[in-house]
Amino acid sequence: MRAVDVFVDGLDLDKLGFVGVQSLDTGRPGYHPGMMLKLYIYGYLNRVPSSRRLERECQRNIEMIWLTGQLAPDFKTIADIRKDNGKAICEVCREFVALCRKLDSLVAASVAIDGSKFKAVNARDKNFTEAKMKRRLERIDESIARYLSQLETADRHGDAVPEAKVERLKGKIEKLKEETVRLNAINAEI
Repeated sequence: MRAVDVFVDGLDLDKLGFVGVQSLDTGRPGYHPGMMLKLYIYGYLNRVPSSRRLERECQRNIEMIWLTGQLAPDFKTIADIRKDNGKAICEVCREFVALCRKLDSLVAASVAIDGSKFKAVNARDKNFTEAKMKRRLERIDESIARYLSQLETADRHGDAVPEAKVERLKGKIEKLKEETVRLNAINAEI
């Protein structure tokens, strides 16, 4: 926590674009952006992203009490500092990376991973392995055989089977043949 304290105190917050660095002459001064930035960085380092949880941490966590100088802003104030100073916080991150490079903490072989989560699509129809392809093609062949046998049954029974059912079965067979062609093309790529 001392490193965060020293780092933030060494920044020129006004130059970085933080709102409220210089207090207005009227009214009571708000929380200093430096203290709020320390709070934000603490939350990032300790995986406490919620402004409501950060508010609770300010009241109970001894590290946070020391870091904020016994100040306990409410969750709305914490949320507003992120909203109002988003660009400036990005600048602070850039300054931190520059500092790490200057201290040789980051080298070309270093890899950093944060807690970011990205929405990904790994749907069954988009994910293929050789074994999956083989099983899917076998299932399609089984379905085609089943539909063909149903068509043969319909032919034997003649007019007792409605024409709509026969057309529907023929349509299913065509779709399965198209799917087989598509899967064979993907299998060739694999």
